[in-house]
Parts: sequence; C-alpha cells; structure tokens
Amino acid sequence: MTVESTLETVFRMESARIVATAARIVRDVGIAEEIAQDALLAALEQWPRSGVPERPGAWLTATAKHRAVDLVRRRETYARKLAEVGRTLTEESYDPEPAGPGDIDDDVLRLIFTACHPVLSAEARAALTLRLVGGLRTDEIARAFLVPEATVAARITRAKRTLAKAGVDFEVPYGEERAARLGSVLEVVYLIFNEGYAATAGDDLLRPGLCEDALRLARVLAALVPEEGEAQGLAALLELQASRAAARTGPDGRPVLLAAQDRRRWNRLMVRRGFAALERAGDGRSYGPYALQAAIAACHARAASYEETDWTTIAALYRQLGTLAPSPVVELNRAVAVSMAEGPAAALPIVDALAAEAALTRYHLLPSVRGDLLARLGRAAEARAEFERAAGLTRNESERALLREKARELGGG
Repeated sequence: MTVESTLETVFRMESARIVATAARIVRDVGIAEEIAQDALLAALEQWPRSGVPERPGAWLTATAKHRAVDLVRRRETYARKLAEVGRTLTEESYDPEPAGPGDIDDDVLRLIFTACHPVLSAEARAALTLRLVGGLRTDEIARAFLVPEATVAARITRAKRTLAKAGVDFEVPYGEERAARLGSVLEVVYLIFNEGYAATAGDDLLRPGLCEDALRLARVLAALVPEEGEAQGLAALLELQASRAAARTGPDGRPVLLAAQDRRRWNRLMVRRGFAALERAGDGRSYGPYALQAAIAACHARAASYEETDWTTIAALYRQLGTLAPSPVVELNRAVAVSMAEGPAAALPIVDALAAEAALTRYHLLPSVRGDLLARLGRAAEARAEFERAAGLTRNESERALLREKARELGGG
C-alpha cells in the first residue's frame, strides 16, 4: 500500500476526531474542517519523506490541534480560549486514544450535536454531519439522500456559515434542548451506519470504520437517554445489522446475499445486545421507525435458516413502518417480504407501482428486486435486462459484479 493510499484510509477513519478536536479549540466547524484539510496536506508533504508514523491518526489529530492553537493565538484571545478548553495544549503532545463507548464527554458526540443544531434545516443537519463525522464526500452524501450533488454541496456550505453566524456552542446540550436535537442526531447516526453497511461507491461492499463509529455513537446515545424508545430502537437495529457483517462477504470480498449467508458467522453477542435494546425500546404498539426496523432485523436473527424466516410478520412490520414513515424504499422492502410470504406474483405489482417514483429513478435496488421477481416467475429475458440496468446504476464494484453475474446466469453471455 502506498503512502498516499494509507493516508487516504487513515483520514477517512479519523476525520471525525480530527475535525472535532479542532472544533473544540476554534469553536467553528467550518474552520475546523479547513484545519483538518491542512493537516492532510501536511501529511502528504511529510510522510513520503519521513515514512508513515506509528500512530498516523494521532499524528493528523495533533497536527490539526497545533494549527488550531496557532490560529487562536493569532486572534489575540489565546489565554481566554485556553481557559475554555480547560487544559494546556502543548506542541509535543498527542491526543489521547479514542474514548470508550460509555464515555459521553466525547468530542465526536459534541460535533454531532453541534452539527444537528435546530438553527439548521433537517436536511442540512444530516448532510453536514455525514461530511464532518462520517468523512463522506459530497457525491456519497448525495447518493445517500438520492438528491443532486450540487444540492448537497450548497446545503453543507450554508450550514457551516449558519452555525458560525449563530455562534453555536460546541457542546452536548441538556434538558429540552437535547430532546429537540435528538431526532436529527439519531437520523445522522443511522445514515452513517447505512453508508458503512452498504457503501455507495468504491470496490468494497462494506466500510467497517463507519459502521463501528455509528454503532459506538448509537450505544452512547442509548446510555445518554435510556428513557427514549427510539434511541434504544436505533441501538437495537445497528447491533442486529452489524451482527451479520462477517457473513456478508466471501473470502474474495464478493457480497453474500442473506439467503446464502452462514448464520453461524453472525455475531451472537451483538444479536443478544440487539434483543436487549429492543426490549428497552418498549412494546410493539409504541415502536417508532427505528424500533420497527429493529423488530424486522430481529425476525431474521431469530430464524435458524432463511427458509424458516417469518416473512408474514416482516411484511406486516414493513406495512406498519410505511404508515408511520412513508418511503418508496420501505415499500420496496415490503414488496420483497410479500414475495417471500405470498410469492413473486403478489409482489410484482407493488414493485411496478414504484417505477413512477422520482426518488427511485437512479436507485439500483429497484431493478434488482424486479429482476429477482421476474426470474422467479420464469421471465428470464426481462429479468436479465433488469439486472443489467441495476448493474449500470450502482457505483459499488462488488454489487455491480454480483448483478452482472446474475444476468449471465440467465443466459446473458
């Protein structure tokens, strides 16, 4: 691996902590992001000559911290800012290792709550946090939201300016203010996990670093607000989804679909943690969207095999979820469950009705699901065309290879 590729990987993994450390000092997330980029450039200049440091993430964080301190000095408020930070920042020191999952006094958590301030729109909060905490590029965020890249770029720019103008404090709020921001925070953690669980672009199906960050933050939030059912529901959902990670790819890195996964490779500790969190989320009648999705994941986790899955219950849960949080993606997932419970002929009209949804125009899973249904109905030529279309829409190389293989198996050459 080259120095450049190593640096790119490290920066992806550590960017949230780097930005958060700088933001704690300069109290401006926009400037903090610029400082993080300066640290990246410094590494690009120095590492090819000096070699990759033993702790590259700490090196980047320390470099960003030093530049933030220099900036504060130049503002002639150095002494006051150091008092706010609450500890001496020396030129030689490295930042400590990442906090444990139970530590709520965490710079990254502060960064999320700051980026989710109600002064921003819901869309801007999610986009900014995915950029700052998830380390995602603008095009990746656009893919997650199913909106144009230019729209996301504008949201992020406006969000940083709005936070700076409002003088938003870099802190974890309490009381009513915390409750007001919690929904946005949960949404962002969910989106970060999803991007790690099914990467929208690149060669890898999974980006484990994002999943781990999101899972850690979900656990922290669940401990922070134990009475909030949706915080518990999100923690349950991510535990159960993450429990399958080892079984989702084969030795060659290719995706392994749920039906073919070796369930012995599912992490049983995570499954138990997920079940426990779902119990804390309340009873089924009071479930919110995250708890409902966790209940669906729990149905899969309880089944000894794919064939023994309770698809009827899953279809009912998706219907309940669609009533509570309507979405074409939820409806597409319901169609899959209906196809398993009642057969592909019952599900195809549901999928066909989604073809008119503008949000799914470039969504590769729509033709992928339709291809599966058509193949099961014996309509091979139509199914092959759908898989080829899906392969052309996805930007994830692992998914593209799988979809093209499905097309070839149907006689596509």
